[in-house]
Amino acid sequence: MNDASTLSSRQLWLYSAALFVLLAWSAVGAHETGTWLMEVAPVLIAVPLLLATRHGFPLTTLLYALIFLHACVLILGGHYTYARVPLGFWMQDWFGFERNHYDRIGHLMQGFVPAIAAREILLRKTPLRPGGWLFTIVTAVCLAVSALYELIEWGAAVALGAGADDFLGTQGDPFDTQKDMFCAWIGAMAAQLLLGRWHDRQLATLPGRGVA
Repeated sequence: MNDASTLSSRQLWLYSAALFVLLAWSAVGAHETGTWLMEVAPVLIAVPLLLATRHGFPLTTLLYALIFLHACVLILGGHYTYARVPLGFWMQDWFGFERNHYDRIGHLMQGFVPAIAAREILLRKTPLRPGGWLFTIVTAVCLAVSALYELIEWGAAVALGAGADDFLGTQGDPFDTQKDMFCAWIGAMAAQLLLGRWHDRQLATLPGRGVA
């Protein structure tokens, strides 16, 4: 991973171009076009937003890289649908799982990556500093994001009926929503514990925008 505090415009455009190539691959032969569109919608929103803010509010290299990885998880899930991703079947065989758990990876990332994003925004735009309150608020933000996503899934289920089954990816588990949110919670805490100091170092060297 790049050790610089943020990416150059050229590097960010390369990241974006790579994602659009992956999106094109994902769209071709996608299992179900409507499900694909719902799964990759966050990528279609985030990439233009990151490009538009690259000068006024450039992010740390760490956060850009994490967003890229999260986008790859979403794109892969959109192509196959989460219940059919081959990696999940390999995990099922290796560990003896009863179902394809690729969606759990997606929900771990749903806590892991937003945790660093929320942490960065809060440290740069509010008086908060690293410590217990920051950790608590970032974790709460990630749980709120996870809950909002589950509400969106519920809305899709109501609107589309059986057509939303691939998007929901519950695979018959009545506690799938709670398990998804638990994964996001674990991801949010893990990101802060594992990457917090590295993130602080990158923020401190971000020109004119470091943590005071």
